[in-house]
This record gives sequence, C-alpha cells and structure tokens, in this order.
Amino acid sequence: MTSPLRTAMRSALTDAMRSRDRVAASALRSGLAALDNAEAVPVTDAVPLDGSSPIAGAAVGVGATEATRRELSARDEHALVRAEVTERRAAAAEVEAAGRADRAADLHHEADVLETVLAQVART
Repeated sequence: MTSPLRTAMRSALTDAMRSRDRVAASALRSGLAALDNAEAVPVTDAVPLDGSSPIAGAAVGVGATEATRRELSARDEHALVRAEVTERRAAAAEVEAAGRADRAADLHHEADVLETVLAQVART
C-alpha cells in the first residue's frame, strides 16, 4: 500500500524530472530510497546448513528467500524524511564553511524540496 507521503514524493519527482530540476529529483529519489531502506528487514542466518540442498546452505522452495517488509507508520515516514532534511541542512553548513557555496545551495534546495512535500502532505 502506498502512503500519502510516498505518493506526494513520487508526484513531485515526476514534476522535477519534467522540469529537469536534477537537484530536486535527486532529493526525492534519495528520500524515497530512505523510506524503502527503512522497511528492509535485517538479514538473519536462519537457513539450515543440513546439506540436503544442491548448494550448501541454500534456501529451497518457491518464496523461501522472501521476507515480509516492515510497515512504517505515517509518523515514522515523516520522521525519516525530516531526518533527511536535517542531514542536508547540516551538510550545507559544513560545505558552505569549506567555501563551496554552489554545493551548499544545492543541498539547501534539496532540503527545501523535501520540506515542501512534507508540508503539502501535512495540509491534506
């Protein structure tokens, strides 16, 4: 199931790509990836090593290697995207202090794009 935040981010990504705003598109892709990564389950060593499969330690059967993903709440999703914004703002400050105003402007733009999507979702 798709959340309102993911839907808004995908829509904004489409708009950014149409307008050829590479910085906004990068921020939105990164935000969506952060949400996807947060849903991943940790890898466990639950595969039995009994030697009964053709490849030692291989999982056997249809769907044997599938794992259900975690489900994030709307609050979790917003917190993750808010963390992405915070990271970009902090990185922009560091880059700006190093004399790279152009890169700092890109990072500020990325943070602004993500904040705009968060605000848009909060209004609905």
